[in-house]
Amino acid sequence: MFKFLKEVVAGSGSGLKDFPYTVGEPYASAWGSWTHHRGTSKDDGSAVSIFSLSGSNPQDRHLVAGRNGVKRLRTVRHPNILSFLHSTEAEVPDGPAMKHTIYIVTEPVTPLSEKLKELNLGGTQRDEYFAWGLHQISKAVSFLNNDCKLVHGNVCVTSVVVTQTLDWKLHAFDVLSEFDANNEASNSPMLQFEWLVGTQYKPMELTKSDWSSIRKSPPWAIDSWGLGCLIYELFSGAKLTRTEDLRNTASIPKSLLPDYQRLLSSTPSRRLNPSKLIDNSEFFQNKLVETIQFMEVLNLKDSVEKDSFFRKLPNIAEQLPREIVLKKLLPVLASALEFGSAAAPALVVLLKMGSWLPADQFSAKVLPTIVKLFASNDRAIRVSLLQHIDQFGESLTAQTVDEQVFPHVATGFSDTSAFLRELTLKSMLVLAPKLSQRTISGSLLKYLSKLQVDEEPAIRTNTTILLGNIANYMNDGTRKRVLINAFTVRALRDTFPPARAAGIMALSVTSSYYEMTEIATRILPNIVVLTFDPDSDVRSKAFQATDQFLQIAKQHHEKLTMGDNSAAEATGIQLKPGNAGLLGWAMSSLTQKGKGSDHGPVSSANTSNSQVSASSSVTSDNQSSTVAYAPSTSSSLDQTAPASARSSVDGWGEIENDNAQEENGSDKEGWDDVDPFDEKPPPSLLSNIQAAQKRPVVQAKQPVSNSSRLNQPKAHKPEDDPLWGPIAAPAPKNAAKSADIKSSASHSDDDDLWGSIAAPPPKSAGKPLKSAAANSDDLWGAIAAPPPSTKARPLSGRGRGTKPAQPKLGAQRIGRTSSTGM
Repeated sequence: MFKFLKEVVAGSGSGLKDFPYTVGEPYASAWGSWTHHRGTSKDDGSAVSIFSLSGSNPQDRHLVAGRNGVKRLRTVRHPNILSFLHSTEAEVPDGPAMKHTIYIVTEPVTPLSEKLKELNLGGTQRDEYFAWGLHQISKAVSFLNNDCKLVHGNVCVTSVVVTQTLDWKLHAFDVLSEFDANNEASNSPMLQFEWLVGTQYKPMELTKSDWSSIRKSPPWAIDSWGLGCLIYELFSGAKLTRTEDLRNTASIPKSLLPDYQRLLSSTPSRRLNPSKLIDNSEFFQNKLVETIQFMEVLNLKDSVEKDSFFRKLPNIAEQLPREIVLKKLLPVLASALEFGSAAAPALVVLLKMGSWLPADQFSAKVLPTIVKLFASNDRAIRVSLLQHIDQFGESLTAQTVDEQVFPHVATGFSDTSAFLRELTLKSMLVLAPKLSQRTISGSLLKYLSKLQVDEEPAIRTNTTILLGNIANYMNDGTRKRVLINAFTVRALRDTFPPARAAGIMALSVTSSYYEMTEIATRILPNIVVLTFDPDSDVRSKAFQATDQFLQIAKQHHEKLTMGDNSAAEATGIQLKPGNAGLLGWAMSSLTQKGKGSDHGPVSSANTSNSQVSASSSVTSDNQSSTVAYAPSTSSSLDQTAPASARSSVDGWGEIENDNAQEENGSDKEGWDDVDPFDEKPPPSLLSNIQAAQKRPVVQAKQPVSNSSRLNQPKAHKPEDDPLWGPIAAPAPKNAAKSADIKSSASHSDDDDLWGSIAAPPPKSAGKPLKSAAANSDDLWGAIAAPPPSTKARPLSGRGRGTKPAQPKLGAQRIGRTSSTGM
């Protein structure tokens, strides 16, 4: 027998050298002769508990009883019985002698007496926790007595330990034996190691060793007495020293007193069965016990019961012991959510409980479950996650957001539910700071581009607000490509007034990212038009933004005036910010776009105001009163935009107002009725005209007749052709030309600087064209546009229709051919 027990104990380890655990510091208390140590696993460092029992020789009766306890603990499994992990027996040196020691490794637990001191509960919370613990120990005892027909023999405070989740578990199985009821007349001992039990814990029949009476009693008789001893020690707060102390019931709760007295009945057959104690005791009917029991059988509940339970749970959790909620309820709730047995309202409770944890524990116990929930197909779970993302978003790491969270959240951008699309959009305010530039440029902006033309006006408005808020997380190239197009071409021309107001405020908040050229040619013209918007809120914000950008322009002017930037303008060299004082503000705007102080004061409240304003406007019933209004301005204002702003891959570039392509002209955008600005010629022609204006004009000292001056032989300069050739007006198709006009067309004249771009005469042979030199006082006569001789031709272009062209100032290219072949 001894050999068999030794093999059972030592089967999982041949000695202390091979012991895969590290023995730590001992606890102050333990059952019997055992020592309870803290320990860790050598493999993964996880915490364990290690119980050790030493004897002078292998036949020591304590070691024999200990081997019985190891065997029983290894073979008996129950949720309320201590979980066995490993055991071994080895010889350990103790000075000059050697001691035989048994080691048992279990899940990490703490002695009940020490855990109660640590929790330091009182009043109702203490009674509720004691009720839950006694409920668990009663279930373990009932399992041993009623199901296994085993007798524990020594149920008391020292035989109970507490797990990390504050569950009570029964151990100390050294005395555990089978209940032998077959031979009632036998007087041989039924409990082989009953001598290990203290006298104060023995019922009368065991004290007298009346084994015949014990065999006639029910299997639970001895352990029911032990449960009574445990109840006394719990509520009195002192260790039982005498059996007579059990008569002192002053500390026992009134709801438990009848059951306590039945457990300690002097007649063994009348003692209360632990199973009936669990089912019928009024003491166990409290919020904590009922809450934990409901969560343990959550899979068996229907959706109505779950929904009702989780809606009440936040208020219940406030009343329960905080330590028990965090260590017991929270892990159960997280597991239920992770495996799909909990409903969406449970997430609210999980986050509320998680808010009571320190940051490091929140990241370890709550965040892993939340990250897994983002992959859920349950729309209610997804909505709940997005609604409460501000409570846990800051705790998520950038890598987790970029790789695990955003791919699942992004599916909401194209969801058929407008509510879910808007929640997804708002969640980006929390997630965008943690996204990589690749994700922002490659994915997020594409989704936002589609949402800015969403059918829901509230979503369009919030998209503009979001772009303004996350602009500082984009790189310079992305900002240059996206912001102005998104705000001016789309937001400011939206038919929904709050969307236009959001576009104005977004431009104001992001003013530090724009160059002066963009402000003057693309932003201000689009904002000024909104100063007579039908909506008063839009008008007010337009005036505020106009003042802000004009102030920026004024500062730019002052910096240009104070600094000499002519050389930099001529060469196009951008100096470092340290030399900004020499170059003026225009150059610093290219290198210091991120500094808001260079662009005038911008209130930090703009962002929050824009969100509040848009939200309040959207929630009102604006659908019926929305004015279909398209703001108008001259389409030529956008033609000086940088090339990088006109090229886009995320959806905004294709809608940019670019006059180099006629499909984006003023009549397509609805800007014909208001044209406050004169059109500018294309950039290539403008540079030629400016160069021509800088060339000196040579005035003749004496008046010379037109024919004689034109007939003077002059050397032809080839360098003049590239300068003026592209914009020179061709000769008219008139066979009856005067000689002086024909002579003028066949020669290049340096003295007549404007002759090459002068408008040709009309198709009429009656009156010859008057020469430009005939009236030297009229310097602009040579390039004045002639009156039309035929009906105006319709504009050519993609989708233009037959709308007549507006008259333009200056020389114009006229598609005529010369009969002389010139």
